[in-house]
Amino acid sequence: MSCAGDEDDPFPVDDCLFAETFSQDSVYTLVGEELKIRQLFGANLGVAAPVWEAALQLCRYFEQQSVELRGKRIIELGSGTGVVGILAARLGAVVTLTDLPLALPQLQANVSANMPPSGWPTTLPTVLPLSWGEDHMNFPSDWDLVLCADIIYLPETYPLLVETLAHLCKNGALVYLSSKMRNEHGTPGFYEECLPSRFIVELMNRDDKQNINIYRAFLRKDQ
Repeated sequence: MSCAGDEDDPFPVDDCLFAETFSQDSVYTLVGEELKIRQLFGANLGVAAPVWEAALQLCRYFEQQSVELRGKRIIELGSGTGVVGILAARLGAVVTLTDLPLALPQLQANVSANMPPSGWPTTLPTVLPLSWGEDHMNFPSDWDLVLCADIIYLPETYPLLVETLAHLCKNGALVYLSSKMRNEHGTPGFYEECLPSRFIVELMNRDDKQNINIYRAFLRKDQ
């Protein structure tokens, strides 16, 4: 059962209060592109369901810093709703969006809903399953950019994520990571200890009000 909501009302209407899932459709204007993103809320998707503020912050950062995305080969990890990767594709990047298998139907639906009227500037974004530290070797290492928005919240996954990033960045890819700095999840420790063990890490932007940091990282030469 699915119930549609609007951007101002994150809860389902009364007759759907006990539905297993409900959906919320939102429209975001980012870098001059209007994106229609559906979020499916329910026990199954969990943190993959919503559009997190850190993802929107990363999109705005690209605009503010005039980061060139057109023509870049980009892979996004933990894409969730896909807002970051879909924006990159709309701006002319060749994009692969990845997440756990459970999140892929929502991700694919949002890709389909956001095809520009004249078609994708380069190619249709690819949607693929990727479990960090398990099947990352199925992916190439020739990316230009690796994008990560609010995926640093489970400490047990941190070594797996670093291993995956190291493989994806072997040929010089830059990583952009946008994170809510949750002390209770050890997020600061990831950027202070885990990631620097194999990457040069730079803090690019800090939003004190939202407690969101944006980092840029690249693999150490001795890796």
